[in-house]
Amino acid sequence: MKSCIKLYESSGSPNSRRVRIFVAEKGICVSRIPVDLGTKEQNSEAYVKINPRGVVPTLVLDEGTEIGEVPAILRYLEEAHPTTPLLGTTPAEKAVVAMWDRRMELEGFAAVMETVRNKLPGLKDRAIAGTHDYKQIPALVERGQQRVANFYADLESRLNEVTFVGGDRFSVADITAVVTVDFATKALSLGIPEGNSATRSWYDKIAARSSFAA
Repeated sequence: MKSCIKLYESSGSPNSRRVRIFVAEKGICVSRIPVDLGTKEQNSEAYVKINPRGVVPTLVLDEGTEIGEVPAILRYLEEAHPTTPLLGTTPAEKAVVAMWDRRMELEGFAAVMETVRNKLPGLKDRAIAGTHDYKQIPALVERGQQRVANFYADLESRLNEVTFVGGDRFSVADITAVVTVDFATKALSLGIPEGNSATRSWYDKIAARSSFAA
């Protein structure tokens, strides 16, 4: 029987979903192992041995190598399973896709995450993910909402010029962007603004892909 690499993840984790969509697009055999964030299983002794930062997701290879951090996980998966490339093919395309994925992460995903972690009462002393405790800063909520608004404006501008975020083909940049949109919509009720027709058209196209449900 073909063995599958293990993916420790959570159904409610946007970062986990980024990996799940990537895996679904490539058709990779992955054994999903749920980590219950509600009961703080990510802080358990057993899980911290796998990922010392106590965050999801974590990829564990057959020989035991443990890979945390989404970009690192996706890079491994791309290089180990080059069929259906999602990080680009030529040196130039790889650079452009990486650039746009980074922008989606910094200007969108990180903005939503910062807002959520500084807003939700349940994260009172956990404003930053990881092993250390940080108190919330209420002022960052207002700033975060403005950052999300700017993200949507910039994304609309980009999608008025190209078919996909990274250029002419679907890539990891689209995965990061669509997960960001869903994260902002669900956690902050900040969905795609009315009038952003290019973004809406792009979103509907991505949502029609089978990997979207991952």
